[in-house]
Amino acid sequence: MRVLIQKVETASVEINKREHASIGRGLLVFLGIEAEDGSNDIEWLTGKISKLRVFDDSEGVMNLSVKDVEGDIMVISQFTLHASTKKGNRPSYIKAARPEHAIPLYREFVSRLGKESGCRVCSGEFGAYMKVSLVNDGPVTIGIDSKIKE
Repeated sequence: MRVLIQKVETASVEINKREHASIGRGLLVFLGIEAEDGSNDIEWLTGKISKLRVFDDSEGVMNLSVKDVEGDIMVISQFTLHASTKKGNRPSYIKAARPEHAIPLYREFVSRLGKESGCRVCSGEFGAYMKVSLVNDGPVTIGIDSKIKE
């Protein structure tokens, strides 16, 4: 499982020309799921995201988590995080999980992230064409792969 996390002032997702969800200060999490992923990946990643200290404390040091600042979280499915660009110029997505495997994991991830963080968590719609808008705060953008825990 791979995530790309962006600390945001605001973020929203539009589906079919209508706003589907929006958040204020918090984290925008793009989630890519591969075929080998399971509940262990979800448990590790949601714990990591919930405790990730990327918000400034009173001294201006990134020392606070999204939970500490009572922020929001938005999760957007993003199979292209598993793009392989080794051969040619057209990315291959062969490592990305098929919907029948990915959708239950996506839902479990969103649910567990809410429980783990204690924050309001909203999401896009798996497989939908979405327009995501955000105001990156910092900017702070962090990538994490559950298969690389070093």
